[in-house]
Amino acid sequence: MAPVVRAAINPGAGPVRTCVGCRQRTAKSELLRVVVGPGPDGRPAVVPDPAATAAGRGAHLHPTVECYELAVRRRAFSRALRVKEGLHNVPVGEYLATRATDQ
Repeated sequence: MAPVVRAAINPGAGPVRTCVGCRQRTAKSELLRVVVGPGPDGRPAVVPDPAATAAGRGAHLHPTVECYELAVRRRAFSRALRVKEGLHNVPVGEYLATRATDQ
């Protein structure tokens, strides 16, 4: 039996995660982690975790508006975070919008 050969992104780059928007595998350090947290109205929402220190299950996303919109269109946040009810994703969109204007 032949050994399984797996393609490495960059072995020295550290852990690799998949973006929930575009589904591309990328180094964890290049992605924004998002988790379920309280939204502005107190209901569960997808919130950014830029320090990647929040407890609980997280998902990763390229910090671009394009990947965010793909994730919203595909309803990827609730699937990746394993939440049955609909999540508000406005906090992540606002975070990305302010980050884009800062650059």
